[in-house]
Amino acid sequence: MADKTTIIVTGATRGTGLAILRKFLQSGFDAAFCGTKKDSVTKVAEMLRLEFPDAKIAGYTARLDIKNDADSFSKNALDFLGGCTVLVNNAGTFLPGSILSEEAGVFENLWQVNVSSAYHVSRAVVPSMYEQQRAHVFNMCSIASIAAYPNGGSYCISKFALLGMTKLLREELKPRKICVTAVLAGATLTDSWAGSGFPESRFVLPENVAELMFSVWNTNKHACTEELLIRPLEGDI
Repeated sequence: MADKTTIIVTGATRGTGLAILRKFLQSGFDAAFCGTKKDSVTKVAEMLRLEFPDAKIAGYTARLDIKNDADSFSKNALDFLGGCTVLVNNAGTFLPGSILSEEAGVFENLWQVNVSSAYHVSRAVVPSMYEQQRAHVFNMCSIASIAAYPNGGSYCISKFALLGMTKLLREELKPRKICVTAVLAGATLTDSWAGSGFPESRFVLPENVAELMFSVWNTNKHACTEELLIRPLEGDI
């Protein structure tokens, strides 16, 4: 069991994942994270160590759509931290398209990145949480998990599936008093929306998501927020 609170975040070299890392590090957590690009992982790890010199921080390069990478990352993160208090399955990707016309392989790619990654990392990490007095799993779902939309294609399919997996994990972990939360965020100001032409005011900010997730963590001694639904103030784009 870890001596202090620890967090593992997948896909955390930018955007919402990085904002989550920062928020929990600000509150005294130690952290391990991963990204797909070695240079980005190294840069973020060095930046965070300067920003939070009292924290233990490790970054790993991993392709979580590959099971061996997901297993290796999980083992390395647990060995480094000594356990896990909060797991955030944030790794994911977006590709627009339609079921009947998107290119061959898009479905398999999005399924592996958006669903299989969370499945394999959860299987590897969650058993280490059993002895924690408090523990929490966050799966980064999407508005696309509850509302299909044109040109959503395999992305919507994968996010619907991730929400279903989250609901099942919640049921499985109730006896162990481990909270599981689906984070259902609408349009968030990340690189995915670069060049969209919409003003910043039409988006949820990554820091908004991180703040709300930390608030949910703070309430889980007596209550589990099963779904955290976050939309832009003016509604969905």
